[in-house]
Amino acid sequence: MSKVWFVTGSSRGLGRSFAEAALSRGDRVAATARNPRSLDDLVTAYGDLVLALELDVTDKAAVFESVTRAKEHFGRLDVIVNNAGYGLFGAVEELTEQHLRDLLETNLLGPLRVIQAALPHLREQGSGHIIQISSTAGVAAFPLGGGYCASKWALEGLSESLAQEVAGFDIKVTVVEPGSYATGASAGAVKASPNPLYDAARRAHAAHAQSLDAGDPTAAGQAMLKLADIPNPPLRVFFGTQSYPMLQQVYADRLKTWADWHDLSVQAHATPAA
Repeated sequence: MSKVWFVTGSSRGLGRSFAEAALSRGDRVAATARNPRSLDDLVTAYGDLVLALELDVTDKAAVFESVTRAKEHFGRLDVIVNNAGYGLFGAVEELTEQHLRDLLETNLLGPLRVIQAALPHLREQGSGHIIQISSTAGVAAFPLGGGYCASKWALEGLSESLAQEVAGFDIKVTVVEPGSYATGASAGAVKASPNPLYDAARRAHAAHAQSLDAGDPTAAGQAMLKLADIPNPPLRVFFGTQSYPMLQQVYADRLKTWADWHDLSVQAHATPAA
């Protein structure tokens, strides 16, 4: 049986690849974008398989309305993909509080609103798969990415709790952590006003970004189909080849640090006197 998808941020990037992959095999997709005209080509190509919805995930009422429209239009919801988001680059000292407020409105509260709108429908039908698009930056921080990493680390924690809360309703949760992809998404990132003291870090970051072997978004779309079809999907999965080798070292370093300082941890516990 074909699946019904609700995909935020379907106008471009990985969100577009996920929507196109689902449609190409005959699934139905409620595709959302802030500018619905950006979805016209999907409607032209796939007709009634697509429900194009205008949606800014920072608008709670609009999120609930869009999810309800999708459910009423297609009769069910099988796969919820929280993909809408953007990047923020700048040293922590360069960030403003407004930078973080705006980022969290989209990258954290946006998915929260979609989840809260979709859960009653998924519970009623006794099934569903919520897929959260995080990032390698959701499990390992990098210089000049403190704000963006904070938004994705928060999404990871939210999603891990959610997975435990909804397991009894037979609703699955997966956090997808993509590496670098050739989507041009960085062009839409917000950049903090630069402090010259961090110019060397910016040059190093740019050189590292240029050295990466960016993944193919079409391949990510096909991987998403496989993930959506797994009866017992993983809680977390990397998309791309860059993340796993790097994260092996990151976690090895974390475990070593905790072990090296275990005596201090025990000292900090201190059994209270009777």
